[in-house]
Amino acid sequence: MRKPANNRSDTGMLAGMDLGGSKIEAALLDGEGRELYRERRPTPAGDYHATLQVIRDLHAVLESRAGCTLKLGIGAPGSPSPESGLMRNANSTCLNGQNLQQDLEQLLNRPVRMANDADCFTLSEAVDGAGEDGDIVFGVILGTGAGGGIAVNGRLLHGPNRIAGEWGHNPLPWSGPEELPGPACYCGKRGCIETYLSGPGLAAEHHRRTGKLLSAPEIVQQAQQGDANAETTLQIYEDRLARGLASIINVLDPDTIILGGGLSQLQRLYENVAQRWRQYIFSDVYRTRLLPPRHGDSSGVRGAAWLWRD
Repeated sequence: MRKPANNRSDTGMLAGMDLGGSKIEAALLDGEGRELYRERRPTPAGDYHATLQVIRDLHAVLESRAGCTLKLGIGAPGSPSPESGLMRNANSTCLNGQNLQQDLEQLLNRPVRMANDADCFTLSEAVDGAGEDGDIVFGVILGTGAGGGIAVNGRLLHGPNRIAGEWGHNPLPWSGPEELPGPACYCGKRGCIETYLSGPGLAAEHHRRTGKLLSAPEIVQQAQQGDANAETTLQIYEDRLARGLASIINVLDPDTIILGGGLSQLQRLYENVAQRWRQYIFSDVYRTRLLPPRHGDSSGVRGAAWLWRD
């Protein structure tokens, strides 16, 4: 099945925003996906109404640059309930319980399309990124959380509950006795994949093992300098990531899995995890590719703009 062709607006320009916990990024693309302008501003911590104002101001900047009115695509943590339209499951908790899409459409007086930030990352990489030559793409965000998204033939898969790809709040597969019942998760359960495979999850594992409070980048740096404890922590992390992704492969069988977020910059993951997951995949062949994003940390905002491509 062929991926859908781009349907351009009258000007051919697309506006996207990535609403993150620490920053809001806005980008203006032409109809072929070339970036015309990009700007980042800090996210007002815990302040919903101030967040709306930053989005409004950034949208005005994009329209000024474009010289025309622009519909907006936005990627946000969590997702709107298909029943009420209210945001839920966002680790930026000031968004939860708010009708973000409706509020933005009223504030901007423009149509708004919205998707989960991991979905936007996945869409970007499926349309014209590292997964563009595959039919099924699973995108993973490994950062402050562990999100995921699914694209099939260049289109996002949402599902009736609008939670397709939310692998981070399933239990870690093939857990050993030392991993049970698992760390407590903000969702109210224990042992979620996110509690192990997020950046804070990696740091927490190192602290449990060594008593040392180090950030994920510091653990990586120490491993590169030959620290045996840090190296062991990374090997444990790689095996857990292999287990988590193998369970996705066993269900979805994607052509490509693409890693995003801060931990995606750890180059050793792409070889080591793809070797480790073989023992967990229910197959005699291993053709799924594990790749870094082509568009780096700009993929989320690009995918938000691509929400208006069809």
